Amino acid sequence: MKKNDLNMLLNYDVIVIGGGHAGCEAATASANMGAKTCLVTMDMNKIAQMSCNPAVGGIAKGQIVREIDALGGQMARVTDATAIQFRMLNRSKGPAVWSPRAQCDRGKFIWEWRSVLDRTPNLDIWQDQADELIVERQEAVGVRTIWGVELRAKCVVVTAGTFLNGLLHIGRHQLPGGRIAEPAVEHFTESITRHGVTSQRMKTGTPVRIDLRSVHLEEMEVQDGEADFHQFSFMGKHRVLKQLPCWTCYTNKEVHATLMSGIADSPLYNGQIKSIGPRYCPSIETKLMTFPDKDQHPLFLEPEGEDTNEMYLNGFSSSMPMEVQLAALKKIPALRDVKIYRPGYAIEYDFFDPTQLYHSLESKIIKNLFMAGQVNGTTGYEEAGGQGTLAGINAALKCGGSEPFILHRDEAYIGVLIDDLVTKGVDEPYRMFTSRAEYRILLRQDDADARLTEKAYRLGLATQERYDWWMEKKQAMERIIHFCATTPVKPRDINSLLETIGTTPLREGCKLIDLIARPQINLQNLSTMIPALKEVLDEPANRKEEIAEAAEIKMKYKGYIEREKMVADKMHRLESIKIKGHFKYNEMQQLSTEARQKLTKIDPETLGQASRIPGVSPSDINVMLVLMNR
Repeated sequence: MKKNDLNMLLNYDVIVIGGGHAGCEAATASANMGAKTCLVTMDMNKIAQMSCNPAVGGIAKGQIVREIDALGGQMARVTDATAIQFRMLNRSKGPAVWSPRAQCDRGKFIWEWRSVLDRTPNLDIWQDQADELIVERQEAVGVRTIWGVELRAKCVVVTAGTFLNGLLHIGRHQLPGGRIAEPAVEHFTESITRHGVTSQRMKTGTPVRIDLRSVHLEEMEVQDGEADFHQFSFMGKHRVLKQLPCWTCYTNKEVHATLMSGIADSPLYNGQIKSIGPRYCPSIETKLMTFPDKDQHPLFLEPEGEDTNEMYLNGFSSSMPMEVQLAALKKIPALRDVKIYRPGYAIEYDFFDPTQLYHSLESKIIKNLFMAGQVNGTTGYEEAGGQGTLAGINAALKCGGSEPFILHRDEAYIGVLIDDLVTKGVDEPYRMFTSRAEYRILLRQDDADARLTEKAYRLGLATQERYDWWMEKKQAMERIIHFCATTPVKPRDINSLLETIGTTPLREGCKLIDLIARPQINLQNLSTMIPALKEVLDEPANRKEEIAEAAEIKMKYKGYIEREKMVADKMHRLESIKIKGHFKYNEMQQLSTEARQKLTKIDPETLGQASRIPGVSPSDINVMLVLMNR
């Protein structure tokens, strides 16, 4: 075959560079929307590698995964298929912050994702390393690889993770690499920055990996998972693998003293690493320097799979010299005989200023170039997957000449994430928290399908099966709510139950929905006294527990939900006022100096986006509002 013939075969609508969590979601989203897509990855055997913790979800992150699933993405299904422990976090608090989390079998996670990719129509995989972004007339048109292969496309999505000029650190030792034992990508950043895109450096790290056989588990506290109906996907199978426990223990003063003895050789504190690291997931040495008065820090020993002895020591991220790491671990009683597979390490890598992106995640500087994941300054599989989903959707839409798909802050945590990135930028690796969302009551993990399934169906991303299941669930929820709103209860029928569960007995009759508002009461305990309610709850053919919980939350928090919707509607008025191209901010002396500078840099699309830019005050917004009215 001649080279020209090969290049004819390597023409696509969308090319995705990088086979991590962002890349896999971007590639499957694009392909499932009908775009001829190619995923370029360095190693097909490490698709969606869980580079750090083999876990998915957590506070706010779990909500993102459920949103990806509601949009027709894959992370939730892959997680459910490979989960070896599941927990719903924050159950002691309100449902606005309930967050699912699962430990996964690292190896099976990769192969489950590989199976998904292999089954996806319109999707090719090319094993190679991207070397240069091909840009013509300030438009991305393809990529050239280290083997001299040229792939052409209408749109390119960059999801290169930590590989761009990646540099690994263990003590004073440094090696180029994107992950331990994997090469760095050395020239690709420059092929983008030469066209006007700016890049910076970030740092992250990962803990030591431990041999389970060397641990005295009897001296640790067992942390079991949950066995109820909860899971990640609204559609997939319930947990199928053997469920395993985690274990907890603590550092102590001897551990701290050992670590501090080697602090001079820590790349974080000897000047070796100059880039910015994650404040919310600090290394163990950073914890000691930041909290010198603490005598102990919690550690979590977590399994990497159901068929391996390899364990992940959550809470002990470090780039200290390996002999210091090992000596410190041996000061923990349960780890006194510990053997390790590899030490913890830190990695520095390039990322691109996300304020250079539109909300579609397309570059403002290089047309048809989309970016997602850690190259945008985020950290976490879930944040990467959410961005990848939106980048893949918008790349496919761009190929077809359609308007971009944008999620607003009251529609999804993914919308909060992207708006924060493109509006505020990052000064540290961005990690999602529930506190970042002002509409937490609207963005619950239980209602991601209600918020997003119909949008995904209109895009052509959600299947007919998914849409039909959502409509069935929606109708079942409405039947439950209608029954509770119209069914009267009398004191003699219910007071014995109310007294048993410690809530005030009724003095007069009321509607069932009024009882649901009480915190001590749920649909399940009411159904023991009201047979007709039990029949309504048992009616759905699928996931009746999930449906009952979702309906109950809507009833319990009806007032809060309606109030938050009113606040969101007011903000939408500002979002509807388009200001891009209307102002020359540098010439507007009515604005503060900082506002002029920030507005010029970001060039916001709407007045709503402008109001969220740090340094732009309410008075600056009022000035622009007055000028727009003129």
